[in-house]
Amino acid sequence: MSPISTRLQIAPKGPEFSRIVLGLWRLSAWQMSPAERVQFLHAALDLGITTIDQADIYGDYTSELLLGETFALAPELRSRFQIVTKCGIQFPSTQRPHQQAHIYNTSAAHIIASAENSLRSMRIEKIDLLLIHRPDPLMNADEIAEAFSQLQRAGKVSYFGVSNFSPAQFEMLASRFPLVTNQVECSLLHQVPIYDGSFDLCQRLRVVPMVWSALAGGRLFSDQTPQSQRLQTCLSGIAEELGVSVSCVAIAWILHLPSQPMVLTGSSRVKVLVETVQALDCQLSRDQWFDLWRAATGAELP
Repeated sequence: MSPISTRLQIAPKGPEFSRIVLGLWRLSAWQMSPAERVQFLHAALDLGITTIDQADIYGDYTSELLLGETFALAPELRSRFQIVTKCGIQFPSTQRPHQQAHIYNTSAAHIIASAENSLRSMRIEKIDLLLIHRPDPLMNADEIAEAFSQLQRAGKVSYFGVSNFSPAQFEMLASRFPLVTNQVECSLLHQVPIYDGSFDLCQRLRVVPMVWSALAGGRLFSDQTPQSQRLQTCLSGIAEELGVSVSCVAIAWILHLPSQPMVLTGSSRVKVLVETVQALDCQLSRDQWFDLWRAATGAELP
């Protein structure tokens, strides 16, 4: 029997998402036919994965278009997924000939135009969650809040959040408009949000973070640094004890954090989706969790 992803409400007045999120940033690179994309989305649903993560820039501005093609081929799928997408980054592209430079743009005009373009590209009527992709040194909190308000009043976006924001940046924007998540990088090789206050702030506000690159882009298993070698040894030992894969253990380490992170996948292989969902049931002991922490840090507890 296949494992099933749990669901949770991600903020006090926020939406309910699957704990495991289908990351589609590589969708265009997978070279799937439309029928194969439909099959892939059905496989995700069979595992209880009902939340999709996108961004306007993914696949050189083509990933949302490919998802839109998929929904056009199988319209019944749209109502079964919650769609997350992002805006705020611009770069030169044949898909966007008017863009001449790589910049961050969180102006109200750009946020609204990006959201409306995402709706057209994905052939949907509403975005469930729109994120500012990266903090912009020129971002004006009042202007962003006004753009969010306009999109929400127009029924084009249900909820809003951010990605890669520091705790101070999150609190600054949240002081103007309710935010329901912060999508950040976290893995055994990148523990920054555990220590910079990001996850502490999420706990305080009862906002659930999203985690990207939970396996450090594969470096967790391919790097030959002393740190990675320590981790590979520790992961293998725990995986053998528990009868699961090493990637399952690495993801379970993140899922055990008390801020209850959602974890994004990044693979086209259903086997990887299964292992990611299995991590929800991987019961690491506190001793095992700290064994992995010691392997990652190369230090003992103070």
